[in-house]
Amino acid sequence: MLERMTSRHRSRDAQAPRLARLAGLIADETRAAFLLALLDGRAWTAGELARHAGVAASTASEHLGKLVAGGLLAEERQGRHRYVRLADGRTAQLVEDLAAQVAPGALEQPRTLRESSAGTAMARGRTCYDHLAGRLGIALTDALTGRGLLRQDTGFALTDDGLKWFADAGIGLEPTGRRPLARACLDWTERRPHLAGVAGAALCRHALDAGWCVRIGSERAVKVTDQGERALAALLGIATGALR
Repeated sequence: MLERMTSRHRSRDAQAPRLARLAGLIADETRAAFLLALLDGRAWTAGELARHAGVAASTASEHLGKLVAGGLLAEERQGRHRYVRLADGRTAQLVEDLAAQVAPGALEQPRTLRESSAGTAMARGRTCYDHLAGRLGIALTDALTGRGLLRQDTGFALTDDGLKWFADAGIGLEPTGRRPLARACLDWTERRPHLAGVAGAALCRHALDAGWCVRIGSERAVKVTDQGERALAALLGIATGALR
């Protein structure tokens, strides 16, 4: 009995150093800023991330080296340029989930009009790695649910009508690996879940490719175009102007 308990104790302890190292990678304001910026799903250069976080290039390089070595970032090189992106969807989900735990009252007030405008744009609509978030993401999720295309009672799942809706809209759903077709992602500004997974990624990709949404600024914010408003009104009954 004692031997079995000791064996289990060793098994648990073996995970502790790895968990501590992972937490330590994220528990730095500069590295956290890099991870949040990279939730836009794109590759950034070290210089771009340095300017975004307001640190020197040498400092950024040191932090990026740690994140790459720790498996949270993947690195690509093209000529003289070094690009980094989040390692995979699991890493993005981890960052999203941690960001959602930040209490709204703990968020710093914007110091400038530019910061306030950027924060408003991010809350209105943004990419969350490879799917749509903010009020836009919630509106899409609510519309899909209200029309019986998405179920939320036992976790997120597309209904048969939902699968047909995606097909009729020309939005291909191609499962990759073990990634779920639909999953809930807690929205850190709206404090409610929006659609992620294969379906969420496909809808976001289609919205950008079809011109329903366009990126604004250099971060994750997106806005719905006039064409997008008409398409979303026709396909999901979302009121024109509701997402401005």
